[in-house]
Amino acid sequence: MGDTKNRTDAPEKSVSLLAGIDTPTDLRALPQRDLPALAEEIRAFLVESVSRTGGHLSSNLGTVELSVALHYVFETPRDLLVWDVGHQSYTHKILTGRREAMARLRMKDGISGFPRRSESLYDTFGVGHSSTSISAALGMALAARQKGEEKKVVAVIGDGAMSAGMAFEALNNAGVANVDLLVILNDNEMSISPPVGALNRILTRLMSGRTYNAAKEAGRHMLGFAPPLLELARRAEEHVKGMITPGALFEEFGFSYYGPIDGHDFNALLPTLANIRKLKGPQFLHVITRKGQGYKLAEADPVLYHGVGRFDSGAGIADSGAGGARGYGRVFGDWLCDMAAADERLVGVTPAMCEGSGMTRFSESYPDRYYDVGIAEQHAVTFAAGLAAGGLKPVVAIYSTFLQRAYDQLIHDVALQNLPVLFAIDRGGLVGADGATHHGNFDLSYLSCVPNLTVMAPSDEGECRRMLNTAFSLDSPAAIRYPRGGSGADMRDISSVSLRETLPIGEGRLCRAGREVAFLAFGNVLAAALQAGERLDASVADMRFVKPVDAGLIQRLAASHRLLVSVEENSLIGGAGAEVARALEALHLPVPFLRLGLPDRFMDHGEQRELLAEAALDAESIFLRVREKLAALPSAAPDDCR
Repeated sequence: MGDTKNRTDAPEKSVSLLAGIDTPTDLRALPQRDLPALAEEIRAFLVESVSRTGGHLSSNLGTVELSVALHYVFETPRDLLVWDVGHQSYTHKILTGRREAMARLRMKDGISGFPRRSESLYDTFGVGHSSTSISAALGMALAARQKGEEKKVVAVIGDGAMSAGMAFEALNNAGVANVDLLVILNDNEMSISPPVGALNRILTRLMSGRTYNAAKEAGRHMLGFAPPLLELARRAEEHVKGMITPGALFEEFGFSYYGPIDGHDFNALLPTLANIRKLKGPQFLHVITRKGQGYKLAEADPVLYHGVGRFDSGAGIADSGAGGARGYGRVFGDWLCDMAAADERLVGVTPAMCEGSGMTRFSESYPDRYYDVGIAEQHAVTFAAGLAAGGLKPVVAIYSTFLQRAYDQLIHDVALQNLPVLFAIDRGGLVGADGATHHGNFDLSYLSCVPNLTVMAPSDEGECRRMLNTAFSLDSPAAIRYPRGGSGADMRDISSVSLRETLPIGEGRLCRAGREVAFLAFGNVLAAALQAGERLDASVADMRFVKPVDAGLIQRLAASHRLLVSVEENSLIGGAGAEVARALEALHLPVPFLRLGLPDRFMDHGEQRELLAEAALDAESIFLRVREKLAALPSAAPDDCR
């Protein structure tokens, strides 16, 4: 379908173009002149649909024309499209048979907010984290070549994702692989937070392309067509081009560079893609788009409309001015500003998650002590280690699922050197609608095995502030892991907690005294454990520390109860329950022990309460599982547990 020149008839009249498209084959049957109208229908559909379900809005509004053009020119699903991150793939889903399924986007048993291979053959690679598309697409292209298959492979990556080292590792490999691969840089000058770094300064010189072309044409006009002068101009042109256009960078990697072109103009997109589709070897197309395109509220504030809950599409979203942070994120952001005022050694580091992590006010109040390193988690952690080695006290604000990407740096560069880096880990446990790629189900497991690292899990926002105080006071690495959202606690009460109020290292607290059963709760599951504990007349402890775990409290509870039960919103393999088991083994205590946590599988998307019930970590499930365990013990009296 690379040739589009025969599809420029007058647009056909239809009540709805979109209603007639169930596959890309239907799309490719449309005349080219219908495509702008179709794009407007899709854009209106996106606003209404996402306003009802929640999801990623502004990024999808910015890629409508690009998505349509790709499926129009390329023979999908034979040709392969790989979306980086994937939060901009809603139009792709709509065009590939999932328009009606968008009504349950990111809901339990509904479709994912990201491409996933099990959902559609058009979803060629499952994504959710950034900067993976070029690597995956290169692998697919080489696999096709080895199997003798004729297909084109396209990777679509945003300018924010280009700040990650993995993208450049893939470019470095692809440039010498001599394989047919098209990389499209979707340059909207914004990732989730505004992109940063030297590369961004290159990519945002949008006028440089126009300047270069204008200068070239003016030179030709002035010089006429004298061959010697034209040759001199050509050499000068190549030299100047390397200084003022972004293409030189990618051409040095072995790619043929094209652009930048307007990503909302079908007259630019379609012929360019059709021509590139015929070319051999690695190609690089630079496309300029606008995040939030076509919905004025999202255009005016693309960050606010990046990831949204349900909202009134007419009235829009009321901006709280808190940078999107609520609950634990708000507590962290307030603490960061308070501690920065008290200790000038504090510096904040984030890998492009300023708003989501609650750092907006800190970034504005202390710009000289705030470092957004872009989507570069590995660099963020080692950079923080360097700051700590230089005598500062860095605080790294990062999501649990993204810290996984910097695990080697956490171990080798921070913990091994015992440097005082504080990791404020947001989105621990089940995050809800973003699903498997964003759940923080493994952090207590991968953190608790690291030497020198103190690991804490707050049960509420007040405890979170005390733990932040505690971690910052240490001269060694520490991690505080807290969930998305919060309990609705009064922020004024939490802010009144003194910066000097710290916790004894490795010491939990008994919240409820009972009989027979003792719950050992780690983190925000304390509330559910207390509810189950009331019905069972059980003791309930807020363990606070995963490492070092409170062996003394465990010993006392083991001596006075028939059953110990650990509860955590983390994988059952490793994690807090494993630390309790290790303590029991070291103490030679053979007390019956039940571990409750997340199952050994990837949890899907849905509301947090639904997922907790599915994992049997809600209060009712905890009560039933403990009562069943009690019934299996010798001399148990389950009827007394009501």
